Amino acid sequence: MNTAWTWTFDRYDPKTERVVEALCTLGNGRFATRGAAPESPADAVHYPGTYAAGCYNWLPSQVAGKQVGNEDMVNLPDWTRLRYRCLPQDGPAGEWLTPDHPSLRHHRAVLDLHAGTLTRRMLFQDGHGRRLGVTHTRLVSMADPYLAAQQSTFRASGWRGTIEIQSVLDGDVTNAGVARYRALDGRHLTGHRTGVGADGIAWLSCETTSLRTRIGIAVRTSSRPLAAMDQSCTEPATAQTFRLPISRGRPVVVLKAAALYSSLDRPAGDPLTSAVEHVTHAPDFATALAGHQAAWEDLWSRGEVKVPGEAGRILRLHAFHVLQTLSPHTAELDVGVPARGLHGEAYRGHVFWDELFVTPYLTLHLPEVARAVLMYRHRRLPAARAAARRAGRPGAMFPWQSARSGREETQTLHLNPRSGRWLPDHSHLQRHVGSAIAWNVWRYAQTTGDTGFLYGPGAELLMSIARYWGAAADYDTDRGRYRIRGVVGPDEYHDAYPGAATPGIDDNAYTNVTAAWVLARALELAAELPRTRMRQLEQQLDVDAEALNRWEDVSRRLHVPLHGDVISQFEGYGDLAELDWDAYRARYGDIRRLDRILESEDDTVNRYQASKQADTLMLGYLFRPDELHGIFARLGYRLDDDLWRATVAYYLQRTSHGSTLSSLVHGWVLARHKGPDAWRYCEEALLGDVMDIQGGTTGEGIHLGAMAGTLDLIERGIVGLEAGPDGLRIDPVPLREVPRCSFTVDCLGHRGIHIRFLPGKLGIEVPSSRTASPLPLCLPDGVTADLPAGRQRWFHMEAG
Repeated sequence: MNTAWTWTFDRYDPKTERVVEALCTLGNGRFATRGAAPESPADAVHYPGTYAAGCYNWLPSQVAGKQVGNEDMVNLPDWTRLRYRCLPQDGPAGEWLTPDHPSLRHHRAVLDLHAGTLTRRMLFQDGHGRRLGVTHTRLVSMADPYLAAQQSTFRASGWRGTIEIQSVLDGDVTNAGVARYRALDGRHLTGHRTGVGADGIAWLSCETTSLRTRIGIAVRTSSRPLAAMDQSCTEPATAQTFRLPISRGRPVVVLKAAALYSSLDRPAGDPLTSAVEHVTHAPDFATALAGHQAAWEDLWSRGEVKVPGEAGRILRLHAFHVLQTLSPHTAELDVGVPARGLHGEAYRGHVFWDELFVTPYLTLHLPEVARAVLMYRHRRLPAARAAARRAGRPGAMFPWQSARSGREETQTLHLNPRSGRWLPDHSHLQRHVGSAIAWNVWRYAQTTGDTGFLYGPGAELLMSIARYWGAAADYDTDRGRYRIRGVVGPDEYHDAYPGAATPGIDDNAYTNVTAAWVLARALELAAELPRTRMRQLEQQLDVDAEALNRWEDVSRRLHVPLHGDVISQFEGYGDLAELDWDAYRARYGDIRRLDRILESEDDTVNRYQASKQADTLMLGYLFRPDELHGIFARLGYRLDDDLWRATVAYYLQRTSHGSTLSSLVHGWVLARHKGPDAWRYCEEALLGDVMDIQGGTTGEGIHLGAMAGTLDLIERGIVGLEAGPDGLRIDPVPLREVPRCSFTVDCLGHRGIHIRFLPGKLGIEVPSSRTASPLPLCLPDGVTADLPAGRQRWFHMEAG
């Protein structure tokens, strides 16, 4: 039975088991383990997986007659594996039991968000009425980032005898969790060594094939009642076998504690030695569970977003998965925001632009983690500068897909499962990822007041990206405007003009507007920086007066295409053919992946006014209406409410929502403008992973950006929360479906600001502090106030 804090899966269904495994993943920000049944190895139904943040490996593969290289987040050895069978006194030995065995009678998996645990309960019954109840409880410790544990309890009914249990540490794993990648080499681990010490601790060491990251895992398995064990070791695995007496009223309990280390850890050490030592001194399960729950209690006090009803329950699940992927432990690591979390192998674990949707939530709740995510980008500035040089540009050109090194990891080919064809992939032309990084830098600094970051690493990031944009824009004398050509916008379906020999489109509105914004912010920062720091940056980044003058000129004269009464997604978008949407929906039903459908018909989306996801409308996600109007005014365009509303309506009718981010952005934009369909899109964003709306993608890994984005939708979208130099700005747009909410945030040097949004009123409480200055507030209709620490105040808010 589901409650506000639990997600229960009452029925075992092989067709949806991988979705359950992804949604029941447990992690601590350093590593995560999918919620797979410990009885089952990887097969067509089950996919156990353990992934460490930042652990990638590069492998070459032969695809469509070409050698291609891919860097993947590595599936690490499986520490959870446990199999068992019954040896009754009055009958032959039973088979090894799994959820797929015909004797399974009941199955329930319960994900407890408050405790951070996964519990699977199963009941098996054979033809003679003999029953075996099995309960597995698993945790990946939030208190100890190197530790995981699993307790399994077995209860007999209607028979007595022996239960044979085999605890396996399995290193014979590959990356095979995504069907369309299976033509690629997925064997990333080599050099396996295994053993079992005199103390019964099983261990395994290996390393990745090319990047030579060393992995050490140690497992301590114990039982109640105590029993001797047989043990065997092969090159990729260890197996420890117990035979324990069992009868009604005499349950058997087996505990596995696992420690995982890698050569990526700091301080450096031998991973295997560290893992063995760590698991040797690991606490018992009850103690580990208590510490883990206490750590989650603290984390929930910082990260929960409370909303009533089913929406609130889903938001809590989303926060759980965001916090498992990016926890306070992540702040100590050199890792970015993997688009699919640490929950599966989709997108190969790469870092895209999804931090654009994740960092706002992190900045308000875990600013130290937001800063660490931005430092991941800062450490890869040298790679981004090298990429820009290869493209003949100054500054920093960040990759669309990033992994360990910071080089471009976007595949050159992608498979259309519908047609079976491998096709060129031009998505690396999405240069707007640089603007997303700059926006995150600016928003983080504005929200936290962390000028040390803004003047230091933040300035290097922002100005390096501005340096690139200033040079990437070419002046068109015929138009009297600067233009950015040969790119791809957020709508990846349009990667070329119809019949064009080269990829890319010109003047993507989102790319050009955000580039202009970056240049304006870089100029603002240059004027604000202490002179000595600015001199350092001028030398370091080769920024001189001529470059600054060009930034000023480009930021005011970048071309923004329009057609009719709407902003064009890119130059020429309005000249494309209209798609017969009704016909395609009638023929195919779900047309989210319209690109695959049309390609299988030897057609292309490039011919049509049909977008994968929010593209131009992303501007409404990044900027408040007054900000967006100001950017357009600086560019010499008039953007009024009528033009924006017409633009929103235009793209709503021409978007297939092939990305989970699409409904989120559309819901956000409509909510901010009080559109009547806002909740329909918001609800779809909430249900994206829970209902696996994209049709099988959740089982490959949850959509972290969409999950974090729904939390941000409540805080910045509906409540209208935004912090800056003038204080904490609140400009709510209430939705009937979200009548109230509350959350606790950190901003502008204040920690633990509690905000409650109720029908018609807003409550703000600043915790007591001897040193904190009053919190300046900016409310609708020009109302301002200074709220002293230790005070709570209520404000009247007009509804609607």
